[in-house]
Amino acid sequence: MKTASKVKTKKNTANKNEWQLQEAKAMFSEVVKKSAKKPQVITVHGEKKAVLMSYEEYYWLIAPKQSLFEFFQNSPFLDVELERPPKEFPREIYL
Repeated sequence: MKTASKVKTKKNTANKNEWQLQEAKAMFSEVVKKSAKKPQVITVHGEKKAVLMSYEEYYWLIAPKQSLFEFFQNSPFLDVELERPPKEFPREIYL
């Protein structure tokens, strides 16, 4: 009687984005590739401990943010003048 040889089955990781640490170490190339599309969460003993993300996403998170004043100064509409329609009846003030 012949014995069946052990066949390694590859786990389905197509939609996976959470990895146990030992799993992430063993499949690091795949985790890095997947991080380009979606951040990958690394867990240790069931606790979320780290996130691997694309450099573009990381840079967006750490990039210096503009103040509101800088935002308006960099606006392409900086030279546009807005006209306010005149009121038909001026407001009456009683003293």
